[in-house]
Amino acid sequence: MRAKSLVESSYNRLRSDIIAGKLAPGAKLRIEELRDDYRTGASPLREALNRLAGEGFVTVEEQRGFKVAPISSADLKDLSRMRIMLECEALRESIRNGGDEWEANLVAAYHRLQKAEDSYGNNPIEWEQRNEEFHEALVAACSSSWLLRLRHLLYEQHKRYRFIAILAYQEDRDVHREHLDIMEATLARNVKAACKATEYHIKYTMQTSMQVFAELEENSPLALPGSDPVAP
Repeated sequence: MRAKSLVESSYNRLRSDIIAGKLAPGAKLRIEELRDDYRTGASPLREALNRLAGEGFVTVEEQRGFKVAPISSADLKDLSRMRIMLECEALRESIRNGGDEWEANLVAAYHRLQKAEDSYGNNPIEWEQRNEEFHEALVAACSSSWLLRLRHLLYEQHKRYRFIAILAYQEDRDVHREHLDIMEATLARNVKAACKATEYHIKYTMQTSMQVFAELEENSPLALPGSDPVAP
């Protein structure tokens, strides 16, 4: 039981550090160094890394060990396209199935997010948590466990790129309006409008991240792994 707990703890910490960029894309993940940093044994770390490899957060190279999965504009475009597909499908089913309790929970999640948006500069971590809660509330009435599982994996992968966009937070972007448009269309049971607003929301983040990619490549002698920047 303790071994399982150590693996779970290592997995959660590594995953969180990869998503937040504390472990940089393409960085080597040496077991010996991780043992000191994460204060745990080699076996739990190796099992956690293999699990993360299965989810696409880590790559495994024969005889070379583990690396943080690289990021690229090509990957972001593909990821965003797939996320839009799954997000909209889960939202369609949620709108069909959702009742009064689902609506109330969605409104409450939006209210908490709105409060976090008002104080975004003071606590971006809270904003990210409330943002995730809002998007989870939107699809909470979807009955397909496989769809929700795959959707969540893509959401977490997309979060790696969203942190880049957050670092380049644009004052002229009205994220509050984007969230409000999604919620209002969802509560109106307007599937077409809800999916259109969701697609716009995801694509805007993609474009912001790709713009940052281009700026980083222009200002740094080291290109991002696998990138092929396209102007938004």
